[in-house]
Amino acid sequence: MKMKRILITGAAGQLGTILRETLKPHAEELRLSDITEITDLGPNESFVACDIADGEAVKALVEGCDGVVHLGGISVEKNFDLIEAANLRGVYNLYEAARLHGMPRIIFASSNHTIGYYRQEQRLKPTDPFKPDGLYGVSKIFGEAVASLYHDKFGQESALVRIGSCTPKPENWRMLSTWISPRDFTALIMAAFTAPRLGCTVVWGQSANDMGWWDNSHAAFLGWVPQDNSQDYAEEIRRTVPRPGPEDSVAKYQGGVFTDEPIHQS
Repeated sequence: MKMKRILITGAAGQLGTILRETLKPHAEELRLSDITEITDLGPNESFVACDIADGEAVKALVEGCDGVVHLGGISVEKNFDLIEAANLRGVYNLYEAARLHGMPRIIFASSNHTIGYYRQEQRLKPTDPFKPDGLYGVSKIFGEAVASLYHDKFGQESALVRIGSCTPKPENWRMLSTWISPRDFTALIMAAFTAPRLGCTVVWGQSANDMGWWDNSHAAFLGWVPQDNSQDYAEEIRRTVPRPGPEDSVAKYQGGVFTDEPIHQS
């Protein structure tokens, strides 16, 4: 199935740049948006500059789209003012815009940092309580709550993807557990867009990693079966990346070094 128009917010970022290529075959048009201008547009791409903290601009942005991949916002730990504008007001603006324009399905880029203070030896289901590792993680919990509200109140369907680490290949020891390949993430997005029902479903953003921490059995109804496994890169990591000490945060907590971040001041 080829969709008419998929909106990617935060399209100038690292993950947005990856998904521009992998989603291209699945849409007649990719509408790209960011506060940073994108100039290298392909034949089926358009660009709309938009600050997602601007509610009126977001309403215009979402109009005419039949699917939204919401990557926009602050993606690392920052001060609360920045996170509030981009990740709290921004996600509210997006869901209001979707409500007003036919409620296209939304792939919300949530994060493993919603549960970052769990120990790495723990295996999690989406029903386990939140344990955020910073204000960024808290903002993603807020986004999941907004998505839940709009589903129950209006019927807006969303996939809340708690992304681990989406890179071409794992880059360190922690990513052997958190990695999701671009191929698997793209397949997840399209499964969520095309499944007969989606509801408001949390999905752990991980490939079929032997060392994975998260249980996705609840989302089997989507028909998504990851094809890649970080184990294919484990020997390369062992050879090239020093192993962290057992008391280092990157080896202790699922959120890794985010647990070391202070509360950033304005």
